[in-house]
Amino acid sequence: MKIIDTSPNMLSAFSGGQFDMKRWKAYADEFIPAAKELFLWDLESVLNAGYSWQEDFLPVLNAVFSRADKRTEAIGSFHSVVRELDARVISRFGRSVEADLILCLGLCSGAGWVTPLNNRDSVLFGIEKIIELDWCDTDAMNGLVLHELGHVYHAQYGLFEPVCESASDRFLRQLFNEGIAMVFEQELTCGAEYFHQDRGGWKERCARNTAYIARSFYADLEGMTPENQRYFGDWVRFDGMPDTGYYLGARFVRFLLAEDSFDSIIQFGGDKIREGFIRFMNSLE
Repeated sequence: MKIIDTSPNMLSAFSGGQFDMKRWKAYADEFIPAAKELFLWDLESVLNAGYSWQEDFLPVLNAVFSRADKRTEAIGSFHSVVRELDARVISRFGRSVEADLILCLGLCSGAGWVTPLNNRDSVLFGIEKIIELDWCDTDAMNGLVLHELGHVYHAQYGLFEPVCESASDRFLRQLFNEGIAMVFEQELTCGAEYFHQDRGGWKERCARNTAYIARSFYADLEGMTPENQRYFGDWVRFDGMPDTGYYLGARFVRFLLAEDSFDSIIQFGGDKIREGFIRFMNSLE
């Protein structure tokens, strides 16, 4: 596992306290090679979906400069979490994860993103989104880092992203994949009841409505698209609740763990995931 912290050079992307795209491109070219085109593609995709550069992106980026207190806290938390992280993973799961963990500027649409870069599995952590979500303290950062690392573990040792699945199967797999990452995170922190998203009674409300969320998710599957899904991401809501897919996914994987091992479950294909989810959903009645 390799840790790459570009924070000493992030402020070079600003001019007079304002984000400067030309300066950012120079920063990206030097400190996060091969990521620039990926970031710009993601930015264009989000803008094409109806978001605004001036209203939705620029204020989030500028906060990295203006919120020096949160920037410093996030950087410190990142180093605290990744210290001896490989040993923690080996101690619990018996295997290490080979990946680059990169703290960077410019990943506007997410706090964490698992992607191959330079022929290596990489996890990009966007400091601007971390500050926007106020995931700067050690507990929140721990949840974020471990969750994304859970995806890498799944990809390296299991069946993470098979081809030739229907749209509904892909979203059911997304629920499953997020559940795997949530359980990986929980196993390296405080156990099955830990959710880093739990603020303002979020976990209690999800727990009260688990059966309803599960039935609604399953009913939505046939018509679900990235634009209308209600379950994944802080920018969408299911009955006013964010991130319900992460809670539901964790409960689903915990249900499967009552019957099988973690390293066996991460090998599941689409048919076994769907069959397991139907049994899980029926168990909630």
